[in-house]
Amino acid sequence: MSSSQKRILFISNGHGEDNHSSYVIETLLELCPDLEIAAMPIVGEGNAYRRLNIPIIGPTQNMPSGGFSYINRWRFLTDLQAGLIGLAWRQLKAVWEYAPACDLIMATGDTVSQGFAYSTGYPYVSFISCLSSLYEGKLYVGPFIGHFLRSPKCLAVVTRDPYTAQDLKRQGITKAKFGGIPSLDKLVPTGKDLHLNPSIPTIALLPGSRLPEAERNFKLQLNLVLEIVKVMPTNHIQFRAALVPKLMDQLAEIANNEGWEHNEGQLTYQSDHGIAEVRCYSDAFSDILHNCTLILGMAGLAVDQGIALGKPVIQVPGEGPQFTYKFAEAQTRLIGSCAQTIGTGPATLETLREAAKLIAETVADKEYLATCVEKGQKRFGPPGASVRIARLLLNHMGDENPIMFSKKR
Repeated sequence: MSSSQKRILFISNGHGEDNHSSYVIETLLELCPDLEIAAMPIVGEGNAYRRLNIPIIGPTQNMPSGGFSYINRWRFLTDLQAGLIGLAWRQLKAVWEYAPACDLIMATGDTVSQGFAYSTGYPYVSFISCLSSLYEGKLYVGPFIGHFLRSPKCLAVVTRDPYTAQDLKRQGITKAKFGGIPSLDKLVPTGKDLHLNPSIPTIALLPGSRLPEAERNFKLQLNLVLEIVKVMPTNHIQFRAALVPKLMDQLAEIANNEGWEHNEGQLTYQSDHGIAEVRCYSDAFSDILHNCTLILGMAGLAVDQGIALGKPVIQVPGEGPQFTYKFAEAQTRLIGSCAQTIGTGPATLETLREAAKLIAETVADKEYLATCVEKGQKRFGPPGASVRIARLLLNHMGDENPIMFSKKR
C-alpha cells in the first residue's frame, strides 16, 4: 500500500491512552515512514505525542483532577471551574475541522474519545484500552459507547485482553479483536546495572508518574520499606525504585523531610533493625520490572506491565487523585489474584504493618510466585500489540476498503 497520501488522526482521553497510541504510532512509522499522523489528546498536554513530534491539532490543558474526575466527582467540579467544557468544545471543533482530510481515525479510551470519533461521521477504529471484561466477568456496554462501537463507521473494536474480545463477540459486537497492551512491546531490559544481589528478593517501588501525587506515594512507600525491614532482615531484601525524572530531582528534599540520607540516587535510613536502603533510578523501569520479585504498586499502566511479566503486586491506597482505594480495588479485580490490596482507605501505619507482613510471606511463597508468572501471561495475551494494531490500521486505510470512498454518514 502506498502511504504517501494517507493520513490518520489519533484521539485519546487519558495519559495511559496517549502512551498506548504513541507506541502504535512508532510502529506505524516504521512500517510506513511517509504516513501523515496527527493527534488530539483530550486529557493533559499529550506529552507522549510531543515526544514523537506528532502534531497536535487542538488546544490542550492539564486539569486539576489529572483526568481522574471519575474517581472523585468533586474533582469534576474543579475541572469545570478550570474551563473543562470550553476546552472540550474547542477540541471537538478541532477534530471536526481536521477529520475530513483523514483516511482513518483511531480513538483510544472510553466513551469520550469514542464519542469524539463517532461525531465526525468518518470511519474510525476503536481501541477500548481502559475497558475490560475482567473487572466483572462481563463488560457492561452502556447505551452511548454501545452505539459508538456498533456504528457502521466503527470498523473494528480493539481490546486490551483476549477475554474482552471474546466477551464482546458473545454480546454481538463481532468486529471485536484482541489487540493487547502496546507498551508491553517496549518493555525490554536495557542491561542497566542495578547493583543487585541475585540471591535475595528484590522489591520494586512504583509510585506513579504524576506529581505531586507520585511524591506523596513515594513517601508512603518509604515508610512501608521501614516496616518491611522490621519483619525481614535488611540483608535478606533489596529495594529498587523506578521514578520519573522530576521525582528523582526531588530526592534530596524528600530524604531531608523524611529523615533519610541521600547520595547520588541512593536513600539510606539507619534504624534499630539495620540500615534500610532504596536505590532509585529514572532510566531503568524495564530493568527493575524484569529483575524484581514483587512490586509495590501505586500506578495504573506500570502495574499492568508488571503483572504481564508475571510479577505479584502489593497495593496500599494513597490520597489520590488517581491511586485511591477505589482505583486499587478495581485494579485488583482487573489483574486478579496476582494483585493484593491492603486497607480500604488512605494507608495508615497499621495498613503499612499489615502490608509488610504480607510482603514477607509473599516473597517466600515460591508456589504463588510461579502461579503469577503463568496467570500474568495468560491474562494479557501474547506480546506484539503494537504490530497487530498498526497492521490493522494500515489494512483499513488500504484502497481495497470501500468505505474509504464514502466517508460521510
